[in-house]
Amino acid sequence: MESLSYWLLFFSAAFALCVSPGPDLLYILSQTIAKGTKAGLASMLGVCSGAMVHVTMAALGLSAIMAASAVAFTAVKLVGAVYLIYLGVKAFRSKTGPVHFKEGQDKSITFFKAYKQGILIDLFNPKPAIFFMAFLPQFVRVELGHTSAQLFILGSLVVMVGLLVEVVVVFTAGNTTAFFRGNQRMSGLLNKALGSVMIYLGIRLALIQNK
Repeated sequence: MESLSYWLLFFSAAFALCVSPGPDLLYILSQTIAKGTKAGLASMLGVCSGAMVHVTMAALGLSAIMAASAVAFTAVKLVGAVYLIYLGVKAFRSKTGPVHFKEGQDKSITFFKAYKQGILIDLFNPKPAIFFMAFLPQFVRVELGHTSAQLFILGSLVVMVGLLVEVVVVFTAGNTTAFFRGNQRMSGLLNKALGSVMIYLGIRLALIQNK
């Protein structure tokens, strides 16, 4: 019974955190609306891959080192902010329609590019590392030992919950906005909206403090 209560509390907290409109979810949603379901899925997988790196860092104790170093924290967040703003300006200035994954095109390059962007955006945001470091230890059971292994497993479960939530978001947003992406004028506006969101996320990242 105690174990059931433990897992109910853990998954309830993980779900609540994953459905809150944070930077990762906002990024994935904006990519899906502007570029379509497959671009959204690629971005989602990239973000989750980046999150797994943060989980590994938390399990190994590296997140604590970064959190304690003001220089490391500032360097990581500024690189991430510049990258987001660069992507935002590039999308905002784009005069072509959004990227489509049609038959006959080189899918691997386009999909991988969106995937890579998702990884980099998550990696260069120090907040997830600090979040995992603060959240996961609350659910570590000392009597079981192997603290690092518990942290890694718990962090992986949080990422899996996020993955399930984001899949629903991507398919819902992708299907409901397909009509707008098919219109040349609307696709241009969607690119500008995507660019604005990316620039906003970059500025927001640059202004966060290490608390």
